[in-house]
Amino acid sequence: MTMTSALSSTRFSILDRSRTRVGEGHPEALRATVEFAQQAEEFGYHRFWVSEHHSVPGVAGSAPTVLAAAVAAATSRIRVGTGGVMLPNHRPLVVAEQFGVLEALYPGRIDMGLGRSVGFTGGVRRALGHGKDDADHFGDQLTELLGYFSGDQDAHPGVHAWPADDLRVPAYILATGSGADLAAAFGLPLVIAAARGEERMIEAIRRYRANFQGRIPYVIVSGTVAIADSTEEARRLLVPEAWSNAYSRTRGEFPPLSPPDEILAREMTDRERRVFEDSMRGHVHGTEDEVAEQLEGLIERTGADEILVHTSTYDRDARLDSHRRLARIAGLDRVKLRTAS
Repeated sequence: MTMTSALSSTRFSILDRSRTRVGEGHPEALRATVEFAQQAEEFGYHRFWVSEHHSVPGVAGSAPTVLAAAVAAATSRIRVGTGGVMLPNHRPLVVAEQFGVLEALYPGRIDMGLGRSVGFTGGVRRALGHGKDDADHFGDQLTELLGYFSGDQDAHPGVHAWPADDLRVPAYILATGSGADLAAAFGLPLVIAAARGEERMIEAIRRYRANFQGRIPYVIVSGTVAIADSTEEARRLLVPEAWSNAYSRTRGEFPPLSPPDEILAREMTDRERRVFEDSMRGHVHGTEDEVAEQLEGLIERTGADEILVHTSTYDRDARLDSHRRLARIAGLDRVKLRTAS
């Protein structure tokens, strides 16, 4: 296998959603996230991000800034951040204070990834004290939040988000579709996935670059990457997350991950089978050579500056091996050695 120029010049990072497994509690999943971050740092990945989900049985990550603090404390080099904090769920002042504390404790390593989603259900939104319409005010919230760092916020004169004032915490916008336009207008890096198909993602990236209001646009493409000894083994790694998606789409609840054999032996309804098979498509997976070729094509089509990998599967050892193989084909060990020297 020969490492391509596109792979060697692209950063690779990890997003972990702290997925639970059948028979496992939320505390175990959170501790596994911290351990995974340590392994990611050892492999040479650029960033390690955690996510925000509320009242989801299959996801333990509900307080991303708290979890990011634990990850940063357990590592020493890798950048740490959120993918992301859902700004409509929070007051900008509190978010600025939290990231200010993180940056003060771990200077130069903190990323502020921000999304515009609100709680998944009406009950969650009510518990958070917010509604669906709050996402419409994301731009105003973002202006206020960034103003606490620059010192020029005017939504609440005289209010400071100590210790955020004058600290530099890079912000990233998690977006699909129109969210890319907001990232362009604010001159911020874009984090985007092919949630609505690759063609629509590429079009959003094109608009982002064309309308960018800053110095240099920066695109992070997020997606699943699964690597194993064979294409079929890699495909099996996709099964648990695909079934969780099918389950949530048909029953309204995102469950813990189950073993692939149990899922493949299930009698699925027609709708479950349709969603499951659709959820199995569009992911980068295969042997090391196959994945290298697929990633090369993805980088060429999107012009991605960075790939953010968010692979979930039941077998954590298999997932770790997949990330180890990805680090090898991307030459991350070489990057780590250059950084350390």
